[in-house]
Amino acid sequence: MDDFELLRALFKTDALASVQDDRIILEERSKQPYTLKITGAPYDTIAFKADMFPDPGSIFRNGNHECRRADYVIVSRRGNSKWIVYVEMKRRRGNPREVEDQLRGAKCVVAYCREIGQQFWNPQLGRRRFLERYAERFVSVRGIGINERPIRSRPRVVHDSPARTLWLSAPKGVLQFNKLLGAAAG
Repeated sequence: MDDFELLRALFKTDALASVQDDRIILEERSKQPYTLKITGAPYDTIAFKADMFPDPGSIFRNGNHECRRADYVIVSRRGNSKWIVYVEMKRRRGNPREVEDQLRGAKCVVAYCREIGQQFWNPQLGRRRFLERYAERFVSVRGIGINERPIRSRPRVVHDSPARTLWLSAPKGVLQFNKLLGAAAG
């Protein structure tokens, strides 16, 4: 069983985003719902709703905003390249510190999933380690579906931590998968 088979076995259908052919459809169901379509995704792609992870506020004080989670996590591979892309979506501009906290929270959700896979499913994986050796990317997408002048953000450094988030806009609600990866899309 590889990582993608395990992820499909691990998650309930309601927690997964729609992935069809090379398109990922991320939906935000708020007072004003909106959708982000990501095209050009590799065949091996799974996206799940990180913000569906139960609120840890029942045990944590949230003194450092540790209870926040980004909207989605996309796990993908093409050949030998493997990525985990954390995505926070905002209809309008988001507070950078708040977005950074949400992306950190989603990274914690992935760490929890990784540990569940290794502790409970490891015999089926043999000696492989679940969800390891993936390049991480942190992305905030704003202006989804609204008439706002698009921003074009080219990372000066690889956006491999929440502190170096790649900020994109998608006024038409569509992005290319390679845009999420930045310069490392090769």
